[in-house]
Amino acid sequence: MATARFPGLALGWLTRAVQDDRVMYGYLAIHTVGWLWGLRFLLRKWRDEAEIKPPQPKTQYITQETEDALKLDTLDTMLHHYNHAIRETASKIVCDRAVNDRDTVDRLLWGITRPDYDERMENLRALAIITDPQSLEALHHWKAYAALVRSLELCLEPEQEVLGQEDWDEFPLRDMTEKLCLIFISQLLNNYGPQKLIKAKFVEKWLAKQNWGADLDTRRSNFSHYYRTRRNRITDIIASVRSTDIGLEALEIAGLQEPESPPDSDVEIEINDGGQPMIERFSVLLPNNIDVNGLREDERARVLLRSLQSAQSVEEQRVRHRHREAIVLNDGSRPLNSDDIIQRPESPTSG
Repeated sequence: MATARFPGLALGWLTRAVQDDRVMYGYLAIHTVGWLWGLRFLLRKWRDEAEIKPPQPKTQYITQETEDALKLDTLDTMLHHYNHAIRETASKIVCDRAVNDRDTVDRLLWGITRPDYDERMENLRALAIITDPQSLEALHHWKAYAALVRSLELCLEPEQEVLGQEDWDEFPLRDMTEKLCLIFISQLLNNYGPQKLIKAKFVEKWLAKQNWGADLDTRRSNFSHYYRTRRNRITDIIASVRSTDIGLEALEIAGLQEPESPPDSDVEIEINDGGQPMIERFSVLLPNNIDVNGLREDERARVLLRSLQSAQSVEEQRVRHRHREAIVLNDGSRPLNSDDIIQRPESPTSG
């Protein structure tokens, strides 16, 4: 009976609920929210499916074979591309090709030695663009150093002011071509040393031709004061040149530095001037009536004589070796022959 009565109760409750306005309003509200949410979900899904997404670019690396395969017209097109990354990559490829091409580098080095200022400046800027610290080795040869020194020679001012005792630094006021050459030289010295620069006659052809003064003493004084008080690329180059013996000799010959006397000059003068042998000079330490042949092996006088004889022999060998030194006058522009070698004359005591 309970089961038969349940449909009737349910139907009666439903009839009363339908007649209640609040239940109807709630049902309509829930139904409306559900339809709106479902419609929004369907529209969003349809939008995502209809959207055309661009394919993601794949990361690709340019190999050396790819760079070598690029033709000049292709590189020219890449250099004028609207994308900055493509232009930068093309510029690097062009610079790498230029710095690794010996003919291109030689042509630029020839251009920086031209008397025309604009041509020289154009080639210097091109050389600065294609080189970097990794490719600087392409300029580490005789022709490059000679070209840089020649370019500096063309920058010399006939009416340059005396580089005197002033406290201000004139380097920022120098010409741009001169500063570019000094930048190249400074970078080369930091990596490879000053030997090739000195052999290219940098001191004689440019440094000594700066206006250091009229007389020799003034030149040496101004040069020394400039080196001690300035801090620029010129003083850095001078410091590198002074760090070698051939650099000091070049500065002395150019009259920029006083010659330094060797520390053993007093001994050489005594020997070269025909002075007494070392044993005779130390005879005051021995008795006047001593018989050398009658001395025993263990006596102090005989030990002293042996030590003096040994010291004299070593000194004579050193002086004889020094007198056999030679000067080679060859800048590398021609084959070496016997006329380029000037030997030091033999000393009277060298035997």
